Amino acid sequence: MNRFRSRLLFALITLIIAVLIGLGLLLGQIFNSYYMNTYKDRVEKEAKLTELVISEESLSSKKVPQALEKVGRIVKSDISILDANGNIIAQNGALKYNSQKIAKIILSKYKKNLNGFHITISNDNLLYYGLPLYEDGKKTGYLVLANPVESLKQVNQQIWGLLVTSLGLALIVILLLGVRITSQYTRPIESATKVAIELAKGNYKARTYEDHLDETGMLSQSINVLARNLQDMARAQEMQQDRLQTLIENMGSGLILIDGRGYINLVNRAYKELFHVAPDDFLYKLYYEAFQHQEIIDTVEEIFMTEVRVRKQLLLPLHIERRHFEVYGAPIIGTNDEWKGIVLVFHDITELKKLEQMRKDFVANVSHELKTPITSLKGFTETLLDGAMDDRQTLEYFLSIILKESDRLQSLIQDLLDLSKIEQQGFKLNVSNCDIKEVLEEIVVMLSGKADEKEVSLSLESEDSHVYAYGDVNRIKQIFINLINNALTYTPKGGKVNVILENKPRHAVVTVRDTGVGIKKEEIPRIFERFYRVDKARSRNSGGTGLGLAIVKHLVEAHKGYITVKSDVGEGTVFTVRFNKENTEE
Repeated sequence: MNRFRSRLLFALITLIIAVLIGLGLLLGQIFNSYYMNTYKDRVEKEAKLTELVISEESLSSKKVPQALEKVGRIVKSDISILDANGNIIAQNGALKYNSQKIAKIILSKYKKNLNGFHITISNDNLLYYGLPLYEDGKKTGYLVLANPVESLKQVNQQIWGLLVTSLGLALIVILLLGVRITSQYTRPIESATKVAIELAKGNYKARTYEDHLDETGMLSQSINVLARNLQDMARAQEMQQDRLQTLIENMGSGLILIDGRGYINLVNRAYKELFHVAPDDFLYKLYYEAFQHQEIIDTVEEIFMTEVRVRKQLLLPLHIERRHFEVYGAPIIGTNDEWKGIVLVFHDITELKKLEQMRKDFVANVSHELKTPITSLKGFTETLLDGAMDDRQTLEYFLSIILKESDRLQSLIQDLLDLSKIEQQGFKLNVSNCDIKEVLEEIVVMLSGKADEKEVSLSLESEDSHVYAYGDVNRIKQIFINLINNALTYTPKGGKVNVILENKPRHAVVTVRDTGVGIKKEEIPRIFERFYRVDKARSRNSGGTGLGLAIVKHLVEAHKGYITVKSDVGEGTVFTVRFNKENTEE
């Protein structure tokens, strides 16, 4: 902006100097012409005065030279009188050296002049004026006055000096005023220009000063209003952009935006986490190069061709697993039916599919588990009604089987009720600081009969006489009755079941270790599912319902603890349960 001010000042200074020089030349010429004319008028008047003085005497009179001396001293001029033939009659001063030359000029150029005339001789510092002399109407000679032009030159120099000085001072004053005025008017423009540049760069906080009420002040005010409006718009847009970005990045479903040319412009965090991809593998690439699944490519192409919304359920392999997705695709059409692209939303419904399958399996398993005892009850009852009750021994045998199946049916229903109660949101534990060792001792005594019957060694190990933890005593008994009972069920004759209690700083850790048949590694993640049996024949014959470990898992989670399993086929299984020593219910 300094260049603008410099150019403006340079143009102003050039204009002022040109005007002042023209004005100086004009004034100098006017003054020079005025003084020259004034000087010539004075010489003419002096010549006429001298003519009056000498007209009283004849040119041949001896008194003429004396009169010339007197008049020359008065008018301070050199005077010469010539006859009609150019001969010198009388003279004084400098004309003594130029009389002959003057006489030749007069006779050659001004002989016929009836009035006075000026004579100019080059390289001469005198101004000559000639006046014809008459006696009785007849030209008798010429009167010539010579005045030095030194005074005229001095006056001319003084005039030019005065003009140069005054015009120079005027130039200085005008320059100072011009600099101040240009600064006063260009400073708001410079400030407005800087603010406009900052606004163009995106700095909407820039402002300019509003210190005038003229046009420049209106310009500054308008720039500031524009800046405030842009800042408000940018703030609103930034807020909206942040909200949209936050919504897109934190939504639970994967989202991909494809432009009208087929290039991927946006991939949110959920999609990257679901499909385990990096942004560089997707952004600004064609969709058929980025997507690895042909099903997704076909969906995009379908939307491109039909321009209608599409909703599909896809089963896609991701690394070592297969996941279910509900894919929703829609075309993005702007104003004037302008095609802008496609948006794809991926909802992961794998858990819903698993839950749906679990529900189906649960219904099938419950139906199957209930069908077996009910069929037995019905069959034996029909047999008794057909006449078998008359045989006392057969009657007792059948009634014992009916009782056993009734107990099994009751146990299954009770386990289902317990599991349903545990899974309810309103389920609460009666938490207290209980002695885990005391609970385990009661359970070992309770199940020692079964252990002796199967000839399995059942033992409890603990280095501390008391180990306390927060929990529901009855539910803790239920947990370990199931775990120890399972260990005894799956441990063959001569095996061992060890219950180990450890007192950790923050947890009470219970380990149930057996030397039974073990569990395959691929089956370990499923053992806590309802009705899942590792050895279906053995567990069914043992009277198990298939719900024990599911109940154990839910009860441990209700205590804010956790359970882990380690097992090898043929070597046994280890269940480890941790209970908190601090009350997590508070």
